[in-house]
Amino acid sequence: MEASATYRNIHAVLLAGGVGGARMARGLNAVLEPANLTVVVNVGDDDTMYGALVCADLDTVTYTLAGVAGPQGWGVADDTHVVMDHLAAMGVDTTFRLGDQDLAHCLARRMAIESGETLSAYTAAATVRLGVGCRVLPATDDPIRTKIETATGELLAFQDYFVVRGQRDAVRGLEFRGSDTARPADGVLEAIGSADIVVIAPSNPPLSIWPILAMPEIAAAVRRHPLVAAVSPLIGGKAVKGPLVAVLEGLGIEPSTNGIMETYAGLLSHLVVDRSDDLAEAATGNVELVS
Repeated sequence: MEASATYRNIHAVLLAGGVGGARMARGLNAVLEPANLTVVVNVGDDDTMYGALVCADLDTVTYTLAGVAGPQGWGVADDTHVVMDHLAAMGVDTTFRLGDQDLAHCLARRMAIESGETLSAYTAAATVRLGVGCRVLPATDDPIRTKIETATGELLAFQDYFVVRGQRDAVRGLEFRGSDTARPADGVLEAIGSADIVVIAPSNPPLSIWPILAMPEIAAAVRRHPLVAAVSPLIGGKAVKGPLVAVLEGLGIEPSTNGIMETYAGLLSHLVVDRSDDLAEAATGNVELVS
């Protein structure tokens, strides 16, 4: 209780994506005063599916904070799949499966945006509806789309690589289309500038955090901040889940503490690592390691 009281008034910004980011958001939300936490979420994996606007990372973070996420970490717990079953029966490829509640949420989002609402405004309304106390912001209201360059030179949409093809393609490069002209969503730069600490979640750095940092204004704001702490997504050199190690190796980055520092070069003051990781050979530079 005493520790909680110590930290509750800290203002924090969390850069997040994926299940790791969502669970870090849930943990910070439990420790901090929710009004003092802003979660800035990757939108590079957004895509249109079945006519609906799917924002996988935004929804994973929101559902997790609301306590309604499915046991695998995404989707809505105990959701039904009536629409997917009917589409499959009609010959539609439903490899990318959305539960009925999830699909309704994504359809409502597309309709809201087509009527002139911003992605951040729709997200704010959704968090209120679901009882989320902290602020969840898309990194931008503009479209950014992560493209995966495979070993064969093929360029895949993120969800094709991640879900449809099950991450089996070797990654040789990444492109964040639209990031050079996208503007940070209202409140993102202000939150970073006024925060006591910027935390980078234990998300997949290239796939979940780089699309956020690909926007020059956000990267500059993070670089200016005096206290930026990333949580390593590696434990003993391995990822808890997902294709992180394969992605790092495909991009020529060592899956190690040094490699994680390389993915955030010039941004960090601190890196939090698991106690099982050997730090003896870590070249820290100006980064303080915390285990």
